[in-house]
Amino acid sequence: MTIIDRKLREKQEMRASILEAAKDLFAEDGFQNVSIRKIAEKIEYSPATIYLYFKDKDAILFDLHNEGFRKLFTRQRDRAKIKDPVQRLKSLLEGYLEFALAEPEYYDLMFMLFTPLPKIIKTAEWRYGRRAFRMLMKTVAECQALGLFRETRTEAASLGLWGSVHGLASLLIRQRASMLPETEQANLAREALSMFNSNLLATSA
Repeated sequence: MTIIDRKLREKQEMRASILEAAKDLFAEDGFQNVSIRKIAEKIEYSPATIYLYFKDKDAILFDLHNEGFRKLFTRQRDRAKIKDPVQRLKSLLEGYLEFALAEPEYYDLMFMLFTPLPKIIKTAEWRYGRRAFRMLMKTVAECQALGLFRETRTEAASLGLWGSVHGLASLLIRQRASMLPETEQANLAREALSMFNSNLLATSA
C-alpha cells in the first residue's frame, strides 16, 4: 500500500468515525443538544479535526441522512425488480418496515428526530432520499393503472401508504407499544402490515 493509499484510507476511517459518533449522540441526546465539541470528545479528537471533514453539524446530519437513505434504497432495489406492481408494492412496504426494525437509529434520525433537514435539502442534492420516494411513486402509479387508488393522486396515495407503515415503525422505535409483549412487538408489526397488504391485494382482485 502506498503512502497516498494509506492516507486516503485513514481519512475515510476518520470520516466514518465522526459519522458514527454523531449518529449515536443524535440518537441519545437529540440533534439540538449535540455540539461539534461533543462529537469531538466522543472520538477523542479536537473540534478542529471535525472541521477538516465537515463544515458544520448540519453537514454531518446531511451525510447521515444520505447514508440512511442509501441503506434503505439498497435494501429496496431487488424488491423493485418484481414485475407485478401489486406484489412489488407489498414487498416494498415490507422492506421498509424491515429496514426500520434493522436500523432503528438511522430510521429515527431520518424520519422522527427534530432536525433542520428542510433547510439542508434546499441547498444540497438529496439523491438517495428522492430516489427512494420515486421508487415508491412509480410502483403506486403502476398499481393505479390496474385500478388501485384510482380516485387518489399518485403523490397522495404514496404518502398514505408510506405514512401507514411509518406509523407501525415509529410505534416500535419510540417504544409506544409497551402495552404489547416486548418480545412480540416486531412480529405483531409484521402481522399488522401483512393484514394491511392483504386488504390491498383483495381490493385489486
